[in-house]
Amino acid sequence: MKKDTISVSLEAEKLRAIKKYMEKKEIDVQDELAEQLQKLYEKHVPVNVREYIDEKNEEESRAKTPRKPTKNTGAATSTSTTQE
Repeated sequence: MKKDTISVSLEAEKLRAIKKYMEKKEIDVQDELAEQLQKLYEKHVPVNVREYIDEKNEEESRAKTPRKPTKNTGAATSTSTTQE
């Protein structure tokens, strides 16, 4: 799925404090924000819309996945030609 970026402003000192204390707990700020955005998505986007988006993503994934070559089962039809 194609990803997009959002930008949020926060006072610099508060952001430094968040990063400092999250680093102590070995938590990544971006991972935590992504998790919170996922929760917002699940809270505010109707189920039927989420299902539509999930189906669309699955179709895109299938389209990008290379097809496996077909196996030769040995049951191939043979053609016979008669020569005169």
